[in-house]
Amino acid sequence: MTKRKLTIEDLSKLVSVTQPTLAPNQQEAVFVQTKINDKDNTYQANLWHVDLNTMKLTQWTHGKEKISSPSYSLDGTQLAFLSTREEKNQLYILSTKGGEARKVTSYEKGVSSFLWSPCGKKIWFLASVKEGKNFTDEPEKEEKKNPEPYVVNKMKYKLDGAGLLPQGTYKHIGVIDLETEEVTQFTQGNHVYDLQAISHNGEKMVFSVNRSENQDFEFRQSLFLVDIKSKEEKTIIEEDGYFGGVAFSFDDTKLAFVGSDSAFKNATHTELYVYDLETGARQILTEGIDAPVGDYVVADSQQGADAPSVVWTQDNHIYFQLSTMGDVRLYVATLEGEMYPATGDNEHIYGYDVAKSGEFALVTVSNSTEIGELYVQTIATGERQALTSFNESFEHEVELVQPEAIMFQGAKDWAVHGWLMKPAGYVEGQKYPLIVEIHGGPHAMFANTFFHELQLLAAQGYGVLYINPRGSHGYSQQFVDAVRGDYGGGDYEDIMAAVDSVLADNDWIDENRLGVTGGSYGGFMTNWIVGHSNRFKAAVTQRSISNWVSFFGVSDIGYYFNEWQIGADMTDVEKLWNHSPLKYAQHIETPLLILHSEKDFRCPIEQAEQLYITLKQMKKETGFVRFPDADHNLSRTGHPNLRYARLEQITGWFKKYL
Repeated sequence: MTKRKLTIEDLSKLVSVTQPTLAPNQQEAVFVQTKINDKDNTYQANLWHVDLNTMKLTQWTHGKEKISSPSYSLDGTQLAFLSTREEKNQLYILSTKGGEARKVTSYEKGVSSFLWSPCGKKIWFLASVKEGKNFTDEPEKEEKKNPEPYVVNKMKYKLDGAGLLPQGTYKHIGVIDLETEEVTQFTQGNHVYDLQAISHNGEKMVFSVNRSENQDFEFRQSLFLVDIKSKEEKTIIEEDGYFGGVAFSFDDTKLAFVGSDSAFKNATHTELYVYDLETGARQILTEGIDAPVGDYVVADSQQGADAPSVVWTQDNHIYFQLSTMGDVRLYVATLEGEMYPATGDNEHIYGYDVAKSGEFALVTVSNSTEIGELYVQTIATGERQALTSFNESFEHEVELVQPEAIMFQGAKDWAVHGWLMKPAGYVEGQKYPLIVEIHGGPHAMFANTFFHELQLLAAQGYGVLYINPRGSHGYSQQFVDAVRGDYGGGDYEDIMAAVDSVLADNDWIDENRLGVTGGSYGGFMTNWIVGHSNRFKAAVTQRSISNWVSFFGVSDIGYYFNEWQIGADMTDVEKLWNHSPLKYAQHIETPLLILHSEKDFRCPIEQAEQLYITLKQMKKETGFVRFPDADHNLSRTGHPNLRYARLEQITGWFKKYL
């Protein structure tokens, strides 16, 4: 059977399987299935149930909303989840025997997260509270108000995806009695809390909070162990960096959590920590592994992938994800510090849960040509059985290209890793254009995972080269840190060396038809490349940085990101300008298409406007497309119609010039 080529619209045929959650009886589980709803131009995520003995699948919810965070009560009779059924994420309870879900919260800003109390009669939750108010206060009636000024008095006042942050509003922890629906607020004050974990005996809680008055130059969220009855607090960790994902061991004597200190700012590897409640001793179990704990993959197909940071088994083994050499693998650690991979290579484990006995795990798995399904895996043997096959017919119908892993010498003779895809329908002896894709971050990574955009370019007759240059995660601490202070240096050399390497080894590539594209840091690097080399015949820059001087003041992270990454602030404008692609605009001869979201607060659209007007004024070949009602995450979670339009712009530009 001749397979058809992948299309832009096929994005709507991809089914995302995420958040596998085992029931307490270990005989059944639930997961979330997400699809694009073209009719409403939205995503719909519904709850599915699987019987692990019969493998029977049952869809439990059928709405157009997005459901997330499914969690069983300890006795397995109830399932709680968050749903956008009424716009904001609210908490719902569903009997596992069937029936309609019951809504148990109605907060103006919704509920951020929740945890069951072990008794099954209460649920702890996290939600926003206005200053001077309480969870129990009646919500104010919504009245049409005249526009009011927004008084800015701190530097962290806006956030990509959220816009201007609500003033005088704080995140607090509350508890709701499911029988009486009575709510009690547990935390107080003008602070932002995060609910982390509840002990199995229901007596202890872990939350994170930073109680400093001015947090503009503070990058920490300390972890505290709290006695629920007395509210007495004990510090678990209080230092610069980010720590969370806490889980109690089954006997409540230890905590596991993940975190990274500030040694290399946001390039620091995340580690797995264990804290002994009795002695207060803290150890890093992953100290001997030179790779980061967690999932750092950039892709565009897994919607709502939200894996636990750690999962304990009853025999005190701890499971976690590790990003290494383009894989995300499930690893297991013992308290003695032994470390083993529980899954194989060449794949992306983007969700998991582990049986209490440690005998088996549920894993959601993707690779370069498989979109992602749910499997049950026997830990001892590695044997797997598929529980879902939502994408199977699509994968049989469409020609998908298997990338070839490559390794080459980059700057300073460091080994650099990546992949090369031949065009779909490749014919020996023919010449093909090549497009270089550059990921964002820069502390993220391309991986052995399904990426619709890369497959689309291959389907349109292009070879595709994508690598993890220095600065990427999944490799050593030295490697991920090497980009800081050197943007446009060794990273640029790595990418150009990759092009030289594949040209030398693959005579099917037409060296006169090379294209380059990337977003965020990848957009910065696209801008940098065309300002320093004329070997590319077409380029598309997306959500990019063009001017570090203005980025400092307009980005939601600029005032500290510049210093962390470029090594300069406004006292060293010359260094910021030297690393700015805009400085080299006069050298750009490559036709450059500029794509940018209007609500991007991470790399604000003025970065694109400056570049476009400068190039136009210099009579350069350029185009500019603005995406309304879209933020920095347009390519991953933006409105479906805008995602299609973005891909049309990219492929249209390359078709015109390559």
